[in-house]
Amino acid sequence: MTTEIMYDHNSILIVAVLFVLILVAVEAGFRIGRHQQRNTDEDVKVQTNTIQAGTLGLLALILGFTFNMSLQRYDSRSEAVINEANAIGTTLMRTHLLPAPHDSISHMLLQQYIDLRLAISNTEYAMVTEQVALDKETRDLQRDIWQQAVKAAQADPNPVTTGFFITSLNNMVIAHSERNALLAAHVPEVILFLLFTVFIMSGALIGYGSGLGNRRTLLPSALMSFLICLVVFIIIDLDRPNRGIIKVDQRSMEQLKSDKRP
Repeated sequence: MTTEIMYDHNSILIVAVLFVLILVAVEAGFRIGRHQQRNTDEDVKVQTNTIQAGTLGLLALILGFTFNMSLQRYDSRSEAVINEANAIGTTLMRTHLLPAPHDSISHMLLQQYIDLRLAISNTEYAMVTEQVALDKETRDLQRDIWQQAVKAAQADPNPVTTGFFITSLNNMVIAHSERNALLAAHVPEVILFLLFTVFIMSGALIGYGSGLGNRRTLLPSALMSFLICLVVFIIIDLDRPNRGIIKVDQRSMEQLKSDKRP
């Protein structure tokens, strides 16, 4: 699992630090602008406002681009959970095609497999040790289920019964790998750093423009910075599959627990 600087810290802490940095940048820009006010004419003020508007436009572009990236990854993870649940559900139903006692044993192992997948979903992705241990246990259980499929195929080499079960089991393993890959995929950290840099520079330009003028717009600037920080928080939260406020719905996986053998 790849470790990144920002990914190891709480999203609320990151946004709080960003908001403070924005306020510091606004104040620093205001002081510089106030210092330059005497040597500034109307043309310079117009040019400053034009640059400020362009920077805010760039910020909006990067903000929208980053939000779209994080939202797409969230949607992909949600779809991966549904696909894996469907694959496991199909495998569960096809255990009825296996000869005894492999049918009941495979069904029991699959129920344990569902418990493991739910446990991984409820474990924060930053908890690397726990994630690695659960992933190893999951792969060991996959091998146990596969061994039951091999024994069932040896006892009943029928492509319509055991063959269907083996096919669904293979699809289940593929769905597991695809979901793990999507859990590890998130917005590149360099894009977030770029977003934060543009955000801070925009705050400095807003403060500088206020310093060049006769009146200061502190409250509107603070409110705008706060709102943008909220959007940044949502971006980061969407990008963290198992450790934020927004979590992927696991109901499709939980419903599999109700599948009991008659």
